[in-house]
Amino acid sequence: MPALSRVSFRAPHSKFRRYISTQTTNKPQSTHLRRYVRRTAYTVAGLGALWTVDRTFNASAVSRNVRTLWTCAAITLDYKFNFTPEKSDLIPELHERVAERMYNLFTSNGGLYIKIGQAIGANAAFLPKPMQAKFSKLFDDAPQISYSVVDNVFRSEFGRPPCGPGGVFEIFEEQAVASASIAQVHRAKLWPQPGDTEEEEKWVAVKVQKPDVATQMEWDLGAYRAVMWMFEHWAFDLPVYFVVDFVSDHLRQELDFVNEANNARKTAEFVANEPRLAESVYIPKVYPEFSTKKVMTAEWIEGVRLSDRPAIRALMGEPNPLDSPASLPSSMPAKPLKGGVKAIMQVMVELFSAQMYDWGWVHCDPHPGNIIIRPNPSKPAQPQLVLIDHGLYVAVEEDFKRQWVDLWRGMLARDFEAVEKVTSQWGMGLPDLVASATLMKPTRLRRADTRKGETKEESGKRRERETAQREAMKNMSQYELSVMMKKRLKEFLTDTDRMPKAIIFLTRNMRFDGSRSAISDETQHHSTDIIALGNNQSLGSPVNRIKITGFWASRSLTQARHLSFTQRLREYWHHLIFRSIMFSLDFVFWKNKITLWIRRHLGLRPGVGFEDEMEQTMRGLAKSNLGVDVAATAFQG
Repeated sequence: MPALSRVSFRAPHSKFRRYISTQTTNKPQSTHLRRYVRRTAYTVAGLGALWTVDRTFNASAVSRNVRTLWTCAAITLDYKFNFTPEKSDLIPELHERVAERMYNLFTSNGGLYIKIGQAIGANAAFLPKPMQAKFSKLFDDAPQISYSVVDNVFRSEFGRPPCGPGGVFEIFEEQAVASASIAQVHRAKLWPQPGDTEEEEKWVAVKVQKPDVATQMEWDLGAYRAVMWMFEHWAFDLPVYFVVDFVSDHLRQELDFVNEANNARKTAEFVANEPRLAESVYIPKVYPEFSTKKVMTAEWIEGVRLSDRPAIRALMGEPNPLDSPASLPSSMPAKPLKGGVKAIMQVMVELFSAQMYDWGWVHCDPHPGNIIIRPNPSKPAQPQLVLIDHGLYVAVEEDFKRQWVDLWRGMLARDFEAVEKVTSQWGMGLPDLVASATLMKPTRLRRADTRKGETKEESGKRRERETAQREAMKNMSQYELSVMMKKRLKEFLTDTDRMPKAIIFLTRNMRFDGSRSAISDETQHHSTDIIALGNNQSLGSPVNRIKITGFWASRSLTQARHLSFTQRLREYWHHLIFRSIMFSLDFVFWKNKITLWIRRHLGLRPGVGFEDEMEQTMRGLAKSNLGVDVAATAFQG
């Protein structure tokens, strides 16, 4: 019994101790769980507060940078792990993923990212095909900011509202007529002045900067700098960082509308002093009394934007090959203007040639939306080209301008030594590729059979190796082609410190960005970043673009003011030789035009235009020299 009593007594005591032990063990676990939940809640609340503050007071600048760095880290890691010989067949899919990430980043962030994307896209035709396709959809349209925000900008800049009693304007249309990444444009009417008649009503275009852009700018440019460094040193091992400072400085200039107004006035003076352009080109008048760093007011222009190809053809009385509907403004004349699209392209190519070779003052955002065609006010039957949006210009120094002209002369004369002399001064190799990329036409430069320091036997072996290399490319894998392309690009950019950074913007006047056909209504607002090639091509190659540009380049040296009599005589002699060389190019151009005319009138299958024919060969040249598969539409405007 005593033993049983002890057993019965110990059993409950043992259960009690186990119960106490269990409670003691669960208490710390419960405490840790509550602490974890509490910390998580604090973290989420803190991040939410930071996100709200960033969005409300910092225009989401930090959030945009986080998105940028995350995307670029993902791209870098994707290339590091998947760009390998073993995964060669999957490289097209890798390019597709990267293109999608980049496109989503640019469109999600908007603002200055669109401008940066367009700067990168200036060379999109030499990027992998998926990137060409994505960059072709990157255009400068953006949602409008509300009128209340516009009102706040006016009160901040002028101390009064856009219109109404005491307003800056008599009438200010609340709905913007256009909205881009950094600004939007409204139509307004100036207050009448004593002595004004109804016919003298002055309607103006008012460009209003979006407030978030200024807040985001330095953050965006900082992220751009970090990303380009990351791509050069970690991801692609290609020289890309050298452009950062130059591009950033010029993008900052676009946000200063006082600078834009000054650019417009300077360009107007150049045009007025050039007899060949004074009547056919117009720069809208700027009203400095209604302009600040964030608001710019200029003369309102009625006309047809060059991006609207069907309307341009209707205005000039030419048939539209695609039968797309054309809608002309009611202010346009019923009778077509004289000269056809050839008259427009002739003036356009001459205008940008004058900027590059005579003035040394180059408009660097020359997409078709920035060109308006209207009847000439003094000669209503003739077209007049109106150039707008003067935010981005590059001033060209005299030494560089001379080199640029020498380069063009050498390229068109196919003189290897002349081109190599200039490109070596610029720290660039592969003169053939430089010539082809600049002219946007396939160019093989003539050179001596034997190079400096080579024997005839060595020269023969070198040519055999080059031929064998071109043949071997036909059987290369995707990985091998990509590696070869990287190697050739490094040979192309041998010394980026010596490369004139102005080339980045100058060549946009003669090249393309990969944007697709602006002929269709769907793409008529795309920012194509081309002037000469794409527009001339999309309008049927009515003028010999290369000949016009080459003549303007060569002639500019004969008219330089600082030349002595002997130097001027020498330049005239070189210009005469150059004109004789250009005869062959003219022959090819007119042979193409006559062939097209004969085929059309015989009812045969249509041929291709002069620019289209060069494009086809250029695509083959890119494939054979760089291993780049350029899309069939990469050269269209």
